[in-house]
Amino acid sequence: MELNISNIDIVVILLFVVGIIWWALKNRKNENASEYFLAGKSQNWFVVGSSLFAASVSSSTLMGHSGEGFISGIAVFNYNVGAIFVIIFVSLFFLPFYIKSGIYTIPEYLGRRFDNRSRKYFSFITIIGNVFLDAGAALYTGALILKIIFPEIDMMWIIIGMALMAGTYTIIGGLSSAINADMIQSIILIAGSVLLSIFCFNSVGGWENFVEHFHDGVWLNLIRPNSDTTVPWFSIFLSIPILGFYFWGNNQVIVQRVMSAKTVNEGRLGFLFVAFFYGVTLFIFIAPGMVGRMIDLFGVGDTLPNEIIDGNTLRAQYGIDTNEVYPRLILKLLPVGLIGVMIACMVSALTSTLSATLSSVSTLFTMDFYKSWRPESSPRHLVRVGQWTSFIALVVAVLWAPLIGKFASLVAYYQEFSSYLAPPIVGTFLVGLFWKGSTRNGAFAGLMSGLAMSALIMTYKFGFGGVVPFHFLLWVPILLILSVLVNIIVSKCDRNKETDVETYTWNKSVWQDDTRELKTVPWYKNFRYISIALIIIALLEYWWVFFKKI
Repeated sequence: MELNISNIDIVVILLFVVGIIWWALKNRKNENASEYFLAGKSQNWFVVGSSLFAASVSSSTLMGHSGEGFISGIAVFNYNVGAIFVIIFVSLFFLPFYIKSGIYTIPEYLGRRFDNRSRKYFSFITIIGNVFLDAGAALYTGALILKIIFPEIDMMWIIIGMALMAGTYTIIGGLSSAINADMIQSIILIAGSVLLSIFCFNSVGGWENFVEHFHDGVWLNLIRPNSDTTVPWFSIFLSIPILGFYFWGNNQVIVQRVMSAKTVNEGRLGFLFVAFFYGVTLFIFIAPGMVGRMIDLFGVGDTLPNEIIDGNTLRAQYGIDTNEVYPRLILKLLPVGLIGVMIACMVSALTSTLSATLSSVSTLFTMDFYKSWRPESSPRHLVRVGQWTSFIALVVAVLWAPLIGKFASLVAYYQEFSSYLAPPIVGTFLVGLFWKGSTRNGAFAGLMSGLAMSALIMTYKFGFGGVVPFHFLLWVPILLILSVLVNIIVSKCDRNKETDVETYTWNKSVWQDDTRELKTVPWYKNFRYISIALIIIALLEYWWVFFKKI
């Protein structure tokens, strides 16, 4: 299939790029650390929510989930519908501590609850993940899109161009520039994704034909057998909630945007705004990827059987790179002009992820490391350090990005590494917030035991090519339980008990304070009512998909 793009579409893309950079720089705030790293803590729920959606719809969501839809159907939707419950949990229990405590980084919470050992370890792990998992993947997928359209341009030059676009306004303007760019980009992304979905279903004769085509087998099943390579059934209840908590509750990229809210309630509403849109990703990201199976998206004809085939086999035997599913749908189904709009949508998602990651890395390094080394640094000097940190992180991500193409799919790339690194961190946060008896030595021992086991697994599998027992998602609860048990045992044996834990552990007074504050809030802005409504919607959606097979 020849993939061409018109001059009109190219003009649309260029206008979008120039417009976003102009808008972001126009709304920059970089006079002091609070402005540069937290946008002055002045954002309302809509700005926070829009920015969260744009930043969270990373390469693994937009291109990865459509690719997984092409591979195995709707199973990957478990991550997104599960996110609704996790977001509500984080909003209820963790956000008050994050926002009211005045912290700049999520590791800073561990530093206040425990000590600098746990803080610096988590900050270091987060920086590594941000650069190699988030920024690198965003650059790679952005380059992949443009490489399909402009095959004559070397991929490395495309990666550099993507980096310059997002890096320009993020490095100069800080979080405020990134958030304001995200707000525009999220609107374009949502509208464009809905538009592409309509074209997808029309191309196969409507929703009923789509369901009929995939009715046999497990394509439309959310609950799969344990042998399933995408989402074994146990992971829905044991693993996905843990990974979801890490993404939504411990991820500096995400929570930094919530901490820019002017009040706790505004931050919560922004969070719940994102939860609503995650409930519809089945129809705008995953199902369109499945449509690619029906329309011979890669020009292989009848040689591709209508059965689930893993990404490595699709690439080796059929020459199909499932990371290309979403951009190929755009180029095959949309008319001139709209192609440019949709390419702009995809660039929106990926540059938003990149800018969010750069903001995260600069904040983590500056506030968790540099400021402790140079506590006398002025707010203006800290901004300069943050800008240089963003630049260095961007250079490293540019060099790493081309190597990501070796993985079978972006979801596999992201989820497997997260499955090994996230559980000990999640366990430490949960124990630290809900158990006053956890000590600094217990927390650090729990983190290190989880790290040692994770390093052993990854070294054996990726370093020596060994076969690790169990699906990687099954290791999530195992690693969590290991680190929590070590935390509890060491804390029980620790004679040096923590003395100042009331401020950073959850108790009934937090609920009571929320209740008093919500008395002055209209019912339609009360996060508790909205949370209940979202839970009902998520359960109904799950019931509809599970029992009706959509």
